[in-house]
Amino acid sequence: MEAGVALLTGRNVRNKVVLITGAARGIGAGLAHRLAADGAKVALVGIEADEQRRVAEEIGPSARSWEADVTDWAALEKATDGVVEHFGGIDIVIANAGIATTGFVRSVDPTAFERVFEVDLLGVWRTFRVTLPHVIARKGYLLAVSSFAAIAHAPGMANYAAAKAGVEAFCNSLRAEVAHLGVRVGVAHPSWIKTDLVDSADAHPVFGKLRSGMPGVFGRTYPLQVCLDALHAGVRRRARTIHVPRWVGAVKLVRALLPPLIELGSRSRVPAADERALADISARGAREA
Repeated sequence: MEAGVALLTGRNVRNKVVLITGAARGIGAGLAHRLAADGAKVALVGIEADEQRRVAEEIGPSARSWEADVTDWAALEKATDGVVEHFGGIDIVIANAGIATTGFVRSVDPTAFERVFEVDLLGVWRTFRVTLPHVIARKGYLLAVSSFAAIAHAPGMANYAAAKAGVEAFCNSLRAEVAHLGVRVGVAHPSWIKTDLVDSADAHPVFGKLRSGMPGVFGRTYPLQVCLDALHAGVRRRARTIHVPRWVGAVKLVRALLPPLIELGSRSRVPAADERALADISARGAREA
C-alpha cells in the first residue's frame, strides 16, 4: 500500500511549482500547458517576453512569465527570486532553452558556433545552479533537455552535438551529487521534433538537404505531440532518462558503433556539402550562412 501511495505521489504535479526555460513556443510552451492542466503552477522563463506572456495568458492564473536570458547570471537570479516570491518556492525545473547553428568547423562563424555552448550547455548549468537551493528545499526534480545529437554526432553539428553530450554528462554527475538530498535529475533525448528549431534547420540551403538525407528513422521528423507525450509522462514520474521516440534508448546501448558508421555514410555526401557551404558563406557571409 505504501509503495502504491508513493507511486501516485510521484506522478502528481498538482500545486507543484514548475520553472521552464525557453517556454515561449514549442516544447517549453507545450509542457507549460500540459503541466498547468495537471494543476501545476508554471513559471515561464526566457528571452521572448511577448510570446511568453501570451502563453501565460492562455494558461491562466496558474502561469506567469519572467524575462531572462540563460546566459545572464543576474537575469536568471532576478527571475528565480521573482518566481519564489510569487509562487512561494520551486519544485521542478525544466532546462529547455536551446538554439542551434549549422556549419562545418573549418568555415562556420566562430561567434555563432560558441553561442550554442553558451545557451545549450552553460545555460543548463546556470539554470540549475541558480534554482538548485529551492529545489533541494522541496526535494524536487531537475530535467535537462539534451538531444539525440548527444548520441549520434552528425557532420555540420559539431557544436550542437558537443553541447548536448555535455548536458548528458553534466546531468549524470549532478544526479550522483544530489541524490542524498532527495533531488532527482533527468535528461531527455528527443530526436528530430517538428519545432521552429528543426524547421529552420530544414530550410537551410545546404544543411537542410544533409539532414533530410539521413537514413531511415535517423532522418525522420516526429510531431511535437510525440515529444510532449513522452516529456509530460517523464516529468510526472521524475524520470532519470526520457527517450523520444523510444528507439533512441536502444541506440544509446550501441553508441560506440555510431561514429564509424556516420563517417562511412558521410563520405559520399559531405564533400559536395562542404563546397556548397563555402559558396553559401561567400554569397551571404559566415554569420548569415
